[in-house]
Amino acid sequence: MLDEELKSFALKVLRTPVQAPTANAYCERLIGSIRRECLDWVIPLNEKHLRRILREWVTHYNQGRPHASLGPGIPEQAKKPLPSPKYRRHELPEDCRIRIKDVLGGLHHEYRLEKIAA
Repeated sequence: MLDEELKSFALKVLRTPVQAPTANAYCERLIGSIRRECLDWVIPLNEKHLRRILREWVTHYNQGRPHASLGPGIPEQAKKPLPSPKYRRHELPEDCRIRIKDVLGGLHHEYRLEKIAA
């Protein structure tokens, strides 16, 4: 029954090998991240609401959330960061401003530099 539900999310079910305790470590890590960063803070009202929450969180996880293993970096960076060779690291370029995007109703935030239109 669980396998059919997972397939409805377009997921492929993989069987864990017998007596291989580290085989499902990646799955456990992802489920733990989903729980800690999302579901511990949001109460889904129904299945449709849960799917919408998870869809928004997955987009944030892949496109806006820094990952320590990437240095920290973002897995699917939508745009390249603005080059700033003549600016110091902690100074904001004069022709840019910081844009903030709320994720999951303000539970998380994404920040990026944006050029100011002239």
